[in-house]
Amino acid sequence: MSAEATGTADRLLALVRLRCRRLAAWTEQFRHGSGTSPDQGRTITGEEIARRLSPQAARAGEAAFLAQSSSLAAEIEEASRHLADAPAWNATIKAFALTRHEADLLAVAIAVALDPGLSRVYAFLHDDTSMNQATPWLAERLAGREPAPIDTVNLRRWLLASPDHAAAADRLLTPWQADPTLARALHGGVWTDPTLAYAVELIHPDDIETVACLHPEALAALALVDDPRDCELVGTDGIGRRTLAAQFAASRGRPLVAIDLQVLAESGLPAMEAITRGLRLAALSESLAYFSAGDIVSPADWDRAARLGMPFLRGVRHPSGRAATIALRPLTVGRRLELWRTLTDAPPPDWVSSRRPAPAEIVAAATHPDQPKRPHRRPDNTLLNLLPAPYDWDDLILSAEVKAQLRALEAQVRLRWSVYEDWGFARLTHLGMGISALFGGASGTGKTMAAQVLARALGLDLLRVDLAGVVNKYIGETEKKLREVFDACEDSDAILFFDEADALFGNRTQVKDAHDRFANIEIDYLLQRIERFDGVAILATNRRQDLDPAFVRRLRFVIEFMPPRTEERLALWRHALRPNTPDGRYICDEIDWSYLSERLQMTGAEIKSTAISAAFLARTAGTRITMAHLIAAAQRELAKQGLHLRAPLREQSSA
Repeated sequence: MSAEATGTADRLLALVRLRCRRLAAWTEQFRHGSGTSPDQGRTITGEEIARRLSPQAARAGEAAFLAQSSSLAAEIEEASRHLADAPAWNATIKAFALTRHEADLLAVAIAVALDPGLSRVYAFLHDDTSMNQATPWLAERLAGREPAPIDTVNLRRWLLASPDHAAAADRLLTPWQADPTLARALHGGVWTDPTLAYAVELIHPDDIETVACLHPEALAALALVDDPRDCELVGTDGIGRRTLAAQFAASRGRPLVAIDLQVLAESGLPAMEAITRGLRLAALSESLAYFSAGDIVSPADWDRAARLGMPFLRGVRHPSGRAATIALRPLTVGRRLELWRTLTDAPPPDWVSSRRPAPAEIVAAATHPDQPKRPHRRPDNTLLNLLPAPYDWDDLILSAEVKAQLRALEAQVRLRWSVYEDWGFARLTHLGMGISALFGGASGTGKTMAAQVLARALGLDLLRVDLAGVVNKYIGETEKKLREVFDACEDSDAILFFDEADALFGNRTQVKDAHDRFANIEIDYLLQRIERFDGVAILATNRRQDLDPAFVRRLRFVIEFMPPRTEERLALWRHALRPNTPDGRYICDEIDWSYLSERLQMTGAEIKSTAISAAFLARTAGTRITMAHLIAAAQRELAKQGLHLRAPLREQSSA
């Protein structure tokens, strides 16, 4: 809708008012001829009944009466031509394929919205004070036609006007109201839809002309698509789907109307109404519509949107399988660095090449030099819990072999994009370029702590999956929640941590009933998704034997955490029992380190728990930590496993 629309509202009002004057004159003449008097109230005379039962005679009388009002007829004819010449009105009728009956009804409905005083005129013409809105009967009579049921499908499907009662939409006396958006657009000359609020952005070809094309292959593929409605732009948030859609629209000389369906869904607007209003806006601004967050719309609604006949594009996270797919892959290291250099002369930060940021993140960092760090992308997902990462490599006491494997895992995560992209090894990872690792071993051997150390060393969030929230008894829900989890971590570049992974990745079973069959489907989905995962996943289990062998084969690292040996236990005890407080006070009495490391077969977690318990015992007694406190605490810890520790005789006597 352009500025040429200015004055269209005045032309529409002029025509409707003139038509109302003509019909009002005849109505008054008709009632006068029937012999009724204002003193009689709503008296119905026999003459009026005769006139109404002889419509041909009544129409002949009406024609004869109106023929005498030639000047009024000429004014109506001229007003009709003026409205027909209004580009905004013509664009509306053409864009939504309105019939002349629909156009007349819409004009009558818009007129009373622009001039509420017409409601009393409408009531008079209906001969009913409660009928003060537009009706099909009134629209047909004002146009000089014999009232008959009309087809209003285009008015309803485009939400241009709506009946008060949807079930009675085809009745002649059903009241109709125009969408205030249309009345406002015709009056102000610019089409704006407050219902869409801040969820819409209009991108002109000039706005996108200087923006580099980050996905030339995808743009070339899109240019070959016959009908954009049959196409989905697939990619992660910030990958550049909207920019690609704008560049495609500009190649056809059209602006792009970008509509954020997620924002509209959060505001409570139904998906189909949001799509229809977006397509309406695109039609009247001669733009191409692009809908983001297309995954939240059902396939049935997309089918209904396609039947509206307007071209559009939609961006999705996952292909639906019902449309052509154009996938936008993450940028290579070279393209990420090239994008940075087009935006700023400042040297690119390390994460541009060592991580895999989305183009939107690079643009945000390059254009805001006061924020040199990478924009934070922590997912807002109730199925993920952020684990703290307070430990570094010095806190992790493991065998040299296990530490070496963990260091190798860190190096692969840190260097994977340079190896995959700079050296071209991505050709060997056609399913997915993620890195997954299995941490196996008994409880308390350091699996979770190792994951925390890796997260801190790599500068990544560590997100633990809430298995209770993921596993669902309803068919298909577990896969849906797992997809949300994988997507959230893939988009955020965080480490995905599955604790007690055997609960999800267990062995497939022989199918004996429907429950077994769907349980196997869940496992199969997991096997495929972990293989296609482009992020970093760590799975911890103390029952490795329960894992599906096909799943284990898909993992890059399988690291076995063994219970600590004597020298490792000694290091763990010394790390847990530091002799001084932070302010320098000595808190440990003479400790028999050999006894603790050789006689107490404990894991790292048990050693930590024992040290804490001994500290509380000593604090309660008002003394330093002694072996007696440590033996007592160790007895309590081992008792949890049903084990009994006999204290040395010297400790028994001192106790």
